[in-house]
Amino acid sequence: MADEPLPYSAAGPNSPWPLAIAVSIATFMEVLDSTITNVSLRHIAGSLSASQDQSTYIITSYLVSNAIVVPISGWLSTLIGRKRFYMICVTLFTVSSVLCATSTTLWQMILWRVVQGAGGGGLAPVEQSIFADSFPLRLRAMAFAVYGFTVVLAPAVGPILGGWLTDSYSWHWVFLINVPVGCVSLLLSWWLVYDSPALQRDRAALLSRGLKVDWQGFLLVLIGFGALQIMLDRFEREDGFSSPLIVACGVVSLVALSILVVWEVYHPQPVINVRLFRYRSFAVSCVLFVGLGFVMIASTQLQPQMAQTLMGYDAITAGLTLGLASMITLVMMPFAGILTGRVLQPRLMVAVAFGGIALALYYASRLDLTASFGDISMSRLLQSMWLPFLFIPISSVSLLHVPPARNGDASAITNFARNLGGSIGLSYITNLLGWRTQFHTARLVEHLTPYNGHGDTAAFPRLMQRVAAQAGILTYMDLFLVLAGTAALMVPVALLLPKMPKGAVAAGH
Repeated sequence: MADEPLPYSAAGPNSPWPLAIAVSIATFMEVLDSTITNVSLRHIAGSLSASQDQSTYIITSYLVSNAIVVPISGWLSTLIGRKRFYMICVTLFTVSSVLCATSTTLWQMILWRVVQGAGGGGLAPVEQSIFADSFPLRLRAMAFAVYGFTVVLAPAVGPILGGWLTDSYSWHWVFLINVPVGCVSLLLSWWLVYDSPALQRDRAALLSRGLKVDWQGFLLVLIGFGALQIMLDRFEREDGFSSPLIVACGVVSLVALSILVVWEVYHPQPVINVRLFRYRSFAVSCVLFVGLGFVMIASTQLQPQMAQTLMGYDAITAGLTLGLASMITLVMMPFAGILTGRVLQPRLMVAVAFGGIALALYYASRLDLTASFGDISMSRLLQSMWLPFLFIPISSVSLLHVPPARNGDASAITNFARNLGGSIGLSYITNLLGWRTQFHTARLVEHLTPYNGHGDTAAFPRLMQRVAAQAGILTYMDLFLVLAGTAALMVPVALLLPKMPKGAVAAGH
């Protein structure tokens, strides 16, 4: 049965598959850049004569501007035109990458990282709306497998590539590597991406009614999400809620976002379409994306960190424990795309996959200081094999009942939900790492004296090193258990997803 023409397709008269590959390139570049810089931060700080604490603003500035742009990218896409907005984002990201590489002061770097974050913030949401609009429902799960490839693989490749570029060349190449990728993405986007007549009519209708820019909503987004990201990113370094900065950011964010929700419900042209949460499939999917971001990003941070700090791995070897496991993700992606909706209901797939990740993280919590490279890699492999069975069905169901004209708005919110979950997860486990390390250290040294070394006081420092290592591994065991519990909590949430309408996939409507 031939597919009916899709009114909002970005592929025009052509097959959507070349388009899918083309737009995935830029998103892979953006997701990669969000992790690759972390490895080189110490080198960048030294080159710019910045302290280690000051250098964290290189990361924070990117995350804040990214967090502000992601939720409003659907509105900007409609206002500017999807193809034009997408190419502007790629251009901003590419040009600012060059300017980051040529920065000679910390404040120059921070400025261009803000611009880079703004450009990167629009890429993933627009790409996801392009996938949803350009593929019929029967092919959408397979299409999201291509998109999932970029989102899942890039964070694993980032630390390895960043470490290699920094060690073999210089930190500048962490940014300069984006230039050829960005140029190729721009050329392919100009060639393959179309703004459909339906999309052009929507934009013309929006402008003909008189452009009522939701400045109040935009300001609330800027204040609310900006303050929230600063709070999450600085929470551990500022000593949590004992810091006036953290308390102020928390209060400002809570007040601004509460007002934002009420304001956007009644605004005729909202920058964030919160009315989409009336669709159960969309609302539940957003919760699941928060949980997925929390578990996936936090575990990606923890495992190589544990390998480096406790087991003496260098950055590249620690990164390989993630990279090798990513291969199973690539193998499983097509199977997840085929199974979604055809063989299994998405809600069942998601529930089973979250359960599988919970068991894999429980396995990770049993690793001790004698764990080998193979043990650590297997732990990550058992987690990674389930990711396609989460990302693809959740992405497919999230847009199931959303009107096609609102796919851009919905994609922006779901991408923000995943990013928000990742930010919360990183902030939480970073703080828990410090707290639990102090707890275990205190318990282990309660009865420790110089005489535990059989009277050899010279052996006491070595004994304390062993205590620190044991406290460290006990802490990581606790953190993996927390992540396992979080994944388990998502299982009943997944069962709240609506059933895929019978025959919908086969019919392609």
